[in-house]
Amino acid sequence: MKIEKERRGIQSIEVGGQILLALATHGRPMALGDLAKAAGMPAGKAHPYLVSFGKLKLVTQDSASGHYWLGPTAIQLGLVSLQMLNPVREATPFAERLAHESGHSVALSVWGNQGPTIVLLVDPIYPLHVNLRTGTVMSLAGTATGRLFATYLPRKLIETSMREDYKRLGPDIAKPLKPEDVEKQLEEVRRHGLSRSVNNPTPGVMSFAAPVFDYSRNIVLGITLMGSSGVFDPSWTGPQAKAVKACAEQVSQRLGYHG
Repeated sequence: MKIEKERRGIQSIEVGGQILLALATHGRPMALGDLAKAAGMPAGKAHPYLVSFGKLKLVTQDSASGHYWLGPTAIQLGLVSLQMLNPVREATPFAERLAHESGHSVALSVWGNQGPTIVLLVDPIYPLHVNLRTGTVMSLAGTATGRLFATYLPRKLIETSMREDYKRLGPDIAKPLKPEDVEKQLEEVRRHGLSRSVNNPTPGVMSFAAPVFDYSRNIVLGITLMGSSGVFDPSWTGPQAKAVKACAEQVSQRLGYHG
């Protein structure tokens, strides 16, 4: 077995980088002592790094309080990075890992012109046989994926889709939900941070859907975990619920979201 040799870097850059990471993690201007402690070094060692970072405008210092904060160069780098992020591309390896580790099917969905639309479907070793494929537009009221977007998108945006939602209720719908039942489920989504379907719309199929948010705190993606009854725990505190929620949170962090 070939062991890849660790590539040598520049230690001083790695050490100084801890200061930038500390500022980003704490999310607020910091005094020299607090910043140095958060970066795991003495204040006397941190100060020269801050001077150099200041020259590069990676760090700025408030003249009144003396506190340090991220400078315009750091902010510009962050903005460029965010502009280049593609939610589906970032989420794909997480979805694949979730399917592999859980053994259940995983779908990624985005808000499209017609409503919540499946853009990626990852099947485990034993795929779940449902009427679902890339490009499928999901019912807002009748599916866990749809109710996720109905909960977190502005009502004005989904009004038309809600009125036309009956068109998406295909022949495999077990029992269409009444408006008052839908509202109860949307409140349930807000309470748990997850959407759930149990034997509806497809009998014998369970699912949880979790929201992915970006740096602007808007929902940009849904991750849905689906499995057959008997091997899929539908409880809010079960392993499937925890797994898809953790997956969505990891992707949200990749997209710059801080809850």
